[in-house]
Amino acid sequence: MSESYDLIVIGAGPGGYVSAIRAAQLGKK
Repeated sequence: MSESYDLIVIGAGPGGYVSAIRAAQLGKK
């Protein structure tokens, strides 16, 4: 089973956290 993603967030600091939240708000996977 292969899944495709729109974005990869590397890092769990403040920038990674904000990037992941914003991508989810925009409907990215």
